[in-house]
Amino acid sequence: MKLKQISNFVEPIFEKVFGFANGYEQAGLFTLQNSKGMELRVSDFGATVTSIKVPLRSGEVVDVVPGFESLQDYVDSFSLPSAPYFGATVGRYAGRIGGGRFCLNGRQIILNANQNFNTLHGGNIGFSQKMWTVKRLVPGNNPSIVLSLVSPNLDENFPGKLTVELTYTLTEENEIVVEYKAITSEDTVVNLTHHSYFNLDGHSESVLNQQLSVNSKKMVEVDHENIPTGNFVALDGKDFDFTSAKSVPENIDNTFALEADYGLAATLFSPKNKLKMLVYTNQPGVHIYVGGNCFGKITGKENANYHKTSGICFETQNFPDAPNKPNFPNAILKPDSIYHHKTIFKFQSQ
Repeated sequence: MKLKQISNFVEPIFEKVFGFANGYEQAGLFTLQNSKGMELRVSDFGATVTSIKVPLRSGEVVDVVPGFESLQDYVDSFSLPSAPYFGATVGRYAGRIGGGRFCLNGRQIILNANQNFNTLHGGNIGFSQKMWTVKRLVPGNNPSIVLSLVSPNLDENFPGKLTVELTYTLTEENEIVVEYKAITSEDTVVNLTHHSYFNLDGHSESVLNQQLSVNSKKMVEVDHENIPTGNFVALDGKDFDFTSAKSVPENIDNTFALEADYGLAATLFSPKNKLKMLVYTNQPGVHIYVGGNCFGKITGKENANYHKTSGICFETQNFPDAPNKPNFPNAILKPDSIYHHKTIFKFQSQ
């Protein structure tokens, strides 16, 4: 399919390519492209990023995120023992809420537990499995797509009607800007994040030869079920001290407390492709994840066999279980406030 050229930019393109899946209406795929040749594809199923193609100085183009070819594959992936959430938008609450419950305004809220007795990534059917509404496609030198979702009161037992607007923008500086805004009809808790797995060597390779840095001196301490204790672990000189870049670990599933608001959260660098990704966010933490017992069972795009080191997640967000930890950043959204989360993934070919 040829992209429609308009002066010096490319118009966002709508493609009905996913077809139907069991229990879902037909999903669309939307392509944004800048003048540098970078391309972003987004589906309205789960507000999911299905591919990010980045041009290299060599003239090659590399797809830096794992994903699937069809809607049915994305739907089916949520039935795996540990769903990968490839490229998905996660909510209402990203990460784990211990015991599947929390207190709000003196009232105990009991959520749907979907991981042992805990609630992970919003419950049984979170935002990653919902059809979002495409509000508008914005052409120009920095094309964008705006999607929205209305989560009704008591969706997965979360209180309040939550209305979310999500904008993906592809800039001329080879940045993908992910910006969330949300309002609620009554007090509730909110923690949204983006769940792409990144691999700067290409979506069919391993990330273990890439270099990771994280702007953090402490991470959230967790128990044997990966539920925060409320304490922090100092990282100076320890295995997960990534203040200086070092190789991506084979297994990591931890939340790092960031040093600066609206600052640099983390970087990833591929010595092979000479490609660097910088992650900026206004969130207090970034959850970094490599691994998962679903890998080794998944065939992805271009018949790639994904495994547990096929990608690394940078889930910028509030801390897991913050509704139960008074010393963590406040996760409560009130009707007179607006939830605002902005994250930038910037790509530099060196």
